[in-house]
Amino acid sequence: MQHRRSIFLSLIPIVSLGVVTLLQQGCIAAAAGGAATGAAVVTDRRTAGTIVDDKAIDMKALHELSLNKTLWKESHITAVSYNNVLLLVGQTPSEELKQQAFDAVSSIPKVRRVHNELSVGPNAPLGTRSRDTWITTQIKTKLLGNKEISATRIKVITEEGVVYLMGLVTPEEETIATDIARAISGVDKVVQIFERM
Repeated sequence: MQHRRSIFLSLIPIVSLGVVTLLQQGCIAAAAGGAATGAAVVTDRRTAGTIVDDKAIDMKALHELSLNKTLWKESHITAVSYNNVLLLVGQTPSEELKQQAFDAVSSIPKVRRVHNELSVGPNAPLGTRSRDTWITTQIKTKLLGNKEISATRIKVITEEGVVYLMGLVTPEEETIATDIARAISGVDKVVQIFERM
């Protein structure tokens, strides 16, 4: 019994050191993440308040859409806000439900405009969604590697091979981002929802 107790007591400093190390790593990771987020906010042309509004609009849009049980169950909808402009993409089975989706989000406070890009038809299969995610990732990577444009100023959404680009950009930045998106394999169309500086 005494032997077990002495082993236990000898392990306390080792376990404590491990916990402290993990906590320090967590703090470092959190600080690094915070620094990255801070850098993104600095290069973003939206005000800090608008960035917060956009996040709130995203959540409110999903909430409003979910209140319509038929729409929510039968559709696949993504709602993205940038500079208080809301984009709806995905699929819904009828024109009536497409209109209901538009109506559900149109009265959200601070939404200046809604782009209803929902397609009428069956929901995209998982394979298509995976390909869309891969396309978005490739475009974002190319934007990050381009020194003439800040990737944090462009929002990229891909749905069934159609790429939607949002952001506050100059005409030159619009051209660069559009050319990058068009050059990616699997992109069928690029839709510009930019606002010019």
